[in-house]
Amino acid sequence: MKCAGCQGAGYKVQIRQLGPGMIQQMQQPCNECRGSGETISDKDRCGQCKGEKVVHEKKVLEVVVEKGMQHGQKITFPGEADEAPDTVTGDIIFVLQQKEHPKFKRKGDDLFYEHTLTLTEALCGFQYVLAHLDGRQLLIKSNPGEVVKPDSFKAINDEGMPMYQRPFMKGKLYIHFTVDFPDSLSLDQCKALETVLPPKPASQYTDMELDECEETMAYD
Repeated sequence: MKCAGCQGAGYKVQIRQLGPGMIQQMQQPCNECRGSGETISDKDRCGQCKGEKVVHEKKVLEVVVEKGMQHGQKITFPGEADEAPDTVTGDIIFVLQQKEHPKFKRKGDDLFYEHTLTLTEALCGFQYVLAHLDGRQLLIKSNPGEVVKPDSFKAINDEGMPMYQRPFMKGKLYIHFTVDFPDSLSLDQCKALETVLPPKPASQYTDMELDECEETMAYD
């Protein structure tokens, strides 16, 4: 039946006088019919919704996160938002937030891992066990005679993240190496290293020219 408060218009008009010869007219939704223009008589009113046309209920949605989904990716449940009369029901959208890992960093389908080598390991070879995200133990080792430089990377194929909707394919695992240098060396250690390392470059200056230079010390 037509709302008596707004005569079926769905809104009410309020007029307020601001001053001599000045009025303000405001239009706002009717509070009796909530803007619908209709009301339901007591005898026709639903006992469950009390004439509100909607009821509150709980619904459990199962959110399935597939392998390889990315940070910020959305999972949509069409038409599962709250319903209301004379409106199109919206969607429920879950946005994935990826939790940071203390050792592994993800970039797309690739993983990055930081590892520090001693100077001896960088020059003479290394091997260590890497505990992967899925619990497997990977043996990482250098090739014989290989020298690992500071800030270098090595890639391992198919050990990165699984690719979304391509479950049998994976990205790469990149290992970023840093080298921990000793703070100082003794004279004997320096002489021993000079016997196995490439020789120092020859000086481009004569002793006389060097004597004319001002000697300085570099500090951290």
